[in-house]
Amino acid sequence: MGSRGIGLSERPPATGVVPTRSAPAERTPTTVAIPRWVWALPPVAVLAVVFLYPLALVVQESLAPGAYADVFASESFRDALVTTVWLAVASTAGCLVLGFVLAVVIAFVPFPGGKAVSKSIDVFLSFPSFLITLALLFLYGTVGVANGMWTDLTGDASGPFRFLSTPWGVLLAEITYFTPFVMRPLLAAFSQLETAQLEVASSLGARPLRIVRQVILPEALPALAAGGSLVLVMCLNEFGIVLFTGAKGVTTLPMLVYGKAILESDYAAACVVAVVNVALSVGLYVLYRGVSRRAGA
Repeated sequence: MGSRGIGLSERPPATGVVPTRSAPAERTPTTVAIPRWVWALPPVAVLAVVFLYPLALVVQESLAPGAYADVFASESFRDALVTTVWLAVASTAGCLVLGFVLAVVIAFVPFPGGKAVSKSIDVFLSFPSFLITLALLFLYGTVGVANGMWTDLTGDASGPFRFLSTPWGVLLAEITYFTPFVMRPLLAAFSQLETAQLEVASSLGARPLRIVRQVILPEALPALAAGGSLVLVMCLNEFGIVLFTGAKGVTTLPMLVYGKAILESDYAAACVVAVVNVALSVGLYVLYRGVSRRAGA
């Protein structure tokens, strides 16, 4: 009789593969989310120390008993306020007219070196205001080039050009300096104007002035509004031009702040005038930002 193995079971053939345990999944490090307002703390702290704290001191000093009443009742403050406003408005109007004419010539009238002139506008924007005033003094000052040529030709003891020491000299200097601030947005707007509109208007027999009035001017209105608002704000706070021209009887709000604080040591009155000037500037700046936003600047 054949015998069988007792207690033996059949085993599967060996494959040579040893089963291994699966490694545990690695844990990703957890990051702590920092609130966004934390990142705003450093610049806000710097702004508070450099700007807000000195401004708060000026406002606090202006709140001295009777300071606002005394300043508002003084004739010098009223004259400075009127002078500041009319100089700023007149300079802005002059910049708008001159800037528009020059921008139209540079953009639409071909002449040699037109592109170089257009690019050089940005260079004028970087000039300090007193540099333009100094150049005008060299040309039209009491001992300037124009008066020197006049005395050489006529033999007179002095020349006739003395307008720089008047409000008209300040007006000329501000228009000369701030006109490029109007030209820059105008040239940007004219670069996006399709020349086909001008060609169609010209083919229909429209004269150049009519093309400027009916085609170019409507496209330039947003840029004119934005540039004019900016120039108005800057003219309102201009100090260097008025100081360097030495115009007699021309006292603006910044000049009045200088006179009250440095010459008279009346810091309360100087702070009152400064607060009024800041309030006017902030109001005009809000107007400028609104106009710029509508113009897409």
